[in-house]
Amino acid sequence: MSAEATWRRLAAQADQAPAPLAAALAVTAGAATPVAGIAALLGRLLPPLWLEAGPLAAATLTEADAAAVLSDLEAITARNFEPSGLLGTWVGHRGFQMLASHRLAHRLWTGGQPALAMAVRSAAGYLGCDIHPAARIGCGIFLDHGLGLVVGETAVIEDDVSLWHGVTLGSTLMQAGADRHPKIRRGAVLGAGATLLGNIEVGAFAVVAAGSVVLADVPPRTTVAGHPARPKPRHRHPYGLGETP
Repeated sequence: MSAEATWRRLAAQADQAPAPLAAALAVTAGAATPVAGIAALLGRLLPPLWLEAGPLAAATLTEADAAAVLSDLEAITARNFEPSGLLGTWVGHRGFQMLASHRLAHRLWTGGQPALAMAVRSAAGYLGCDIHPAARIGCGIFLDHGLGLVVGETAVIEDDVSLWHGVTLGSTLMQAGADRHPKIRRGAVLGAGATLLGNIEVGAFAVVAAGSVVLADVPPRTTVAGHPARPKPRHRHPYGLGETP
């Protein structure tokens, strides 16, 4: 679904929201453009520890950033079976809100403003995650709950990845070179509390079971579990992604 279609659906749901939410939604989900609405959302979400996030986001976010945020909104609403629809995710889902905050921090980082990026990262910490602004995250991400997620500087998370609370994409601190964090390929699933360390690759549509410790590459379309994680004889993607090679 296009970003424009998602934005229209969100606005329509906001029009039907309870009266106590009306004023806040008018300037966020009811804004004239996605960039303006997301900037207003971040302005409300992020405490002004070092800066006011709303004006900074409005001047920084691009249409591509907004499209990525809306793709996350769709993915989280669908995979979370959210009964209150897009609007429920918009106002109350920490994982979605953390991803939106990271997209602002990442745009600042890649735009040569590392101090501002780190200030946004700091402000977003109350949402319960720690994502380095340099980490590269694709579109259509499902970050459930969001609490306890840690993503290192050189980590890569491709499109359609699903992550649960307590996932760590970290470094072993024993690898030479600057590229020291995991690469999570398209459609992979990382269960709650999974720890992945080092410059390893989790292949497309692979599944890492909850609580696993992964220290080596995981082939595509493979399920691994345990400490250390080992392949299981059967693989089934929870959302049916990648079932047909």
